[in-house]
Amino acid sequence: QTCLIHFIKRMFKKFTEKENVSGVTQLKSSVQKGIRNSILDTYPDIEPYLDNFLPKKDQFKVVKCHDHIELLVNSGGELLFFRHHNEQWCPTLRLLHQYPFLLPQQQVDKGAIRFVLSGANIMCPGLTHPNAKMTPVESGTVVGIFAEGKTHALAVGKTNMSTQEIRSKNKGVGVETYHYLNDGLWNMAGIKH
Repeated sequence: QTCLIHFIKRMFKKFTEKENVSGVTQLKSSVQKGIRNSILDTYPDIEPYLDNFLPKKDQFKVVKCHDHIELLVNSGGELLFFRHHNEQWCPTLRLLHQYPFLLPQQQVDKGAIRFVLSGANIMCPGLTHPNAKMTPVESGTVVGIFAEGKTHALAVGKTNMSTQEIRSKNKGVGVETYHYLNDGLWNMAGIKH
């Protein structure tokens, strides 16, 4: 699974619609309902807001990309969620900026910001620094990466170990970065198909 995560990170680093999108699928209403339910199961706090960006009657689409990456797009072309190999849907940073409570928040110290913005994984010391803050989560949890002194998330990633292990080990990769500000997915304005 770690190899897949590294691949996703590389994939979005130079991700473009022209090079990486292989097709757009209009979904049957039963499939749309299944996706909405899956998103609600994963992110129950979003229920009062889901109709704002993914209404029941909306004709949303799945954008198939190379290497088993899928993007969920509403009828307006907004990129909302992404996933790899049928794993859970992860919100894009644009969606996380609108609904910051969607994911558990991990805050890195100021010194880690430039590394996060270049797509680096989040190292344990960046999360255990006195100016960093961690929300307790288990290994394998999708989290939003925030930074000291910043309002909006810098990245979305998945924990490599629990926050308790991050604190006790304090070395190695704590969070694998999936998607970060100014990567290819961030820079895609939307999908118009």
